[in-house]
Amino acid sequence: MVLETDYLVIGSGAVGLAFVDAMLDQSTADFIIVDRNSMPGGHWNDAYPFVRLHQPSAFYGVESELLGHNQIDISGSNKGFYELASGPEVLAYFDRIMRQRLLPSGRVRYFPMCEYKGENRFDNCLSGKSHRVTVRKRLVDATFFDTIVPSTHQRGFSVGDDVVCIAPNELPKCAPSFSHYSILGGGKTAMDAAVWLIEHGTPPEHISWVCPRDSWLINRATTQPGKAFFTQTGSSIARQLQAMAKASSVDDLFDRLEAAGIMLRVDPAIRPSMFHYATISQGEVDCLRQISQIIRGERVQALQRGGIHMCSGLSTQMPEDTLYIDCTARAVGFTAEREQAVFEPGKITLQPVFAPLVTYSAAIIARVEAVLEDDMARNKACTPVRLADTPYEWMGSALGNMTNQALWSQLPELKKWINTCRLNPAAQAISEGAFESAEGQAVFRQIKENSIPAVMNIHKLIAEGAPE
Repeated sequence: MVLETDYLVIGSGAVGLAFVDAMLDQSTADFIIVDRNSMPGGHWNDAYPFVRLHQPSAFYGVESELLGHNQIDISGSNKGFYELASGPEVLAYFDRIMRQRLLPSGRVRYFPMCEYKGENRFDNCLSGKSHRVTVRKRLVDATFFDTIVPSTHQRGFSVGDDVVCIAPNELPKCAPSFSHYSILGGGKTAMDAAVWLIEHGTPPEHISWVCPRDSWLINRATTQPGKAFFTQTGSSIARQLQAMAKASSVDDLFDRLEAAGIMLRVDPAIRPSMFHYATISQGEVDCLRQISQIIRGERVQALQRGGIHMCSGLSTQMPEDTLYIDCTARAVGFTAEREQAVFEPGKITLQPVFAPLVTYSAAIIARVEAVLEDDMARNKACTPVRLADTPYEWMGSALGNMTNQALWSQLPELKKWINTCRLNPAAQAISEGAFESAEGQAVFRQIKENSIPAVMNIHKLIAEGAPE
């Protein structure tokens, strides 16, 4: 069967939907969306039940509709901060966007349970029926991130027949049958599993944690939107720029960011070597610090009855009644080889242009596609920002964000839209007049005064610390 459309969008995850949602308001184009899942939402279809957003719900999702209720949590480790949508909430939200916003527009056709085969062709996963698409404008690749979650990834270690190792998805059901828990992995998923166990009554001494690399963590207190939090959020931006302007090395930079309350770490005595944008509250960090059995710098080779065998040759005994929780999936690839232009003839590859806010980035790309006239100008406005893996790479990511923001500010039509875009973390503060007060003006001056020195010094630090 031959179909025809302006844009063929591969993937109905967060970035694909954010792009189409923004384009509906910016153009008269029509769209075909193809996805292998039965529901929109991408990797959220496979997420563990207790997962929540890292950042406030207020600036996640699609531009046209608020996720959540823009409320402050009154209990739990996120108490006092803007709500964090749960996995089921996010999945229901994206399904609602598809059913109540995109499809009723009459300009979107959605093909779930279909596999894209290349060359503008896709097959239905159940019937095998093949469709070819005549694309009038562009193919939109919304699969660049190739997000991998614990329930779908391929484990890099072996598991003995008499050992129980689960993805976090199964933790709530399996946990009551065990008395000891061993968490495998150093990222935010591992932290979520540990916090979940402790908050549900597990004694910290019954938890062990195999943590290959410690991570620098973004303090969620510095990411809150709106006028009510403007003093701490706006001031944290100014302090971050001051740290970037004055730092003598990447280690000195992160020490300054930690002293300014912008970065956190689980163990103050361990210098983290990882940075994956995990955002966390001080309450969660305090919870993680209760775990004393942390095996650092090791990766699992095999799980066998009575213990763990590490890739280094080390073996660590574990109680026989141990439930192993596999949190080793790496969410996205961090390889430079995957970098490419956002705009190419006949194709758009959705990538971060403001890391790590991927839905905001997708909406910006849609706006640029709609209002700028040629791909040279579009690519200049949308230089991809590589997601960082290490503190050193964070400097390049921060510099990329600042470079793109500076360029956007020179494009009046784009700047005006960005200042009102719901996905922009600063938009709520702007709409509520936070920058108009004397305090807001003072913060703005601090940001402006430190921006150029920060850019210059980060360029210097990147050059001095470049890996061989």
